[in-house]
Amino acid sequence: MSALPSLFTDFLNRHVDEVNEYLRAFFADKTDSTDIEAYLYAPLSAFSDNAGKRHRPLICMLACAAVGGDFHRALSAASAIEHFQSAALIHDDIADNGHLRRGKPCLHITEGVGIAINCGDYALTLVTDAILRDEGLDDACKLAVLRELVDMMQRTVEGQALDLGWVRDGRFDITVADYLAMATHKTAYYSGAIPLACGAIIGGGTTEQIEALRSFGMDTGLAFQIQDDLLNLIGEKESRNKDFRSDITEGKRTLVAVHALRSSGHHDELVDILTSETEDPTRLARAVELFEDAGSIDYARNYALELTARAKRTLEDVELDAHAEKLLLAMADFFVERLN
Repeated sequence: MSALPSLFTDFLNRHVDEVNEYLRAFFADKTDSTDIEAYLYAPLSAFSDNAGKRHRPLICMLACAAVGGDFHRALSAASAIEHFQSAALIHDDIADNGHLRRGKPCLHITEGVGIAINCGDYALTLVTDAILRDEGLDDACKLAVLRELVDMMQRTVEGQALDLGWVRDGRFDITVADYLAMATHKTAYYSGAIPLACGAIIGGGTTEQIEALRSFGMDTGLAFQIQDDLLNLIGEKESRNKDFRSDITEGKRTLVAVHALRSSGHHDELVDILTSETEDPTRLARAVELFEDAGSIDYARNYALELTARAKRTLEDVELDAHAEKLLLAMADFFVERLN
């Protein structure tokens, strides 16, 4: 394991403000109507501003540099991916009846379901708009990037269909392979594979470089999701948040839960907790205890580490900018060391 995840954190901190500024321009001075501003641009802009570390747009830009391109030339694709992230989260919160997003009330809580859906819909239009309006990209490059972005959106919606369908139908017969297929579609494409592929395409990368970065992003994106699930259960920082262990409350079929349901001698008790929508800290803690006893938390952590190791091997035989490659390797470690 590399000792350099802080290198990636420093990279994110160094560039996050320029990404935020670029994203805000999509909502600034859009209309003379105060009502449209109040009902659309202002709430969507506020939601976008309440962001995480912006790793998705910034790894897109990093991939562009990794293949010898101009880091800033990928800003439009980077922003397109972040607009999709906003849309997906707004709609996901509605579908999951979520209450908090990044420590603040969800958009549908503050603005109402109708306004929130509309804001998410508008964010989706910005995915293509960001690319089409970029005068720095030629038409062939725009088409190639748009193909990637459309694939990203379709795969993510497919993954969401599985996630929602399993909950609706009360499915607890899910296998580990089922979970991995769902999480790969729902998260790995837009959290790793497509941002890196788009950046490499814009940077003029070879087919070998593009596909190596795509594969690296697929594995690290899936590891990121698994680690996110673990943080919701046992993360020290997350334990201070109101939505701590909300995955249990929402009955989510995480890798930990799926493994435990097939390995624990307390299957019925776990199902009872996962279907109860409980927010009782004692019952939530009991679920985590059952997860631990089944070895499911260790299983998920080890699986994420194996994905990370495989991702790193993918980059061994491909020629990349040395500094950018070092940052990518640090990114892989950052994704799975967030529990430390």
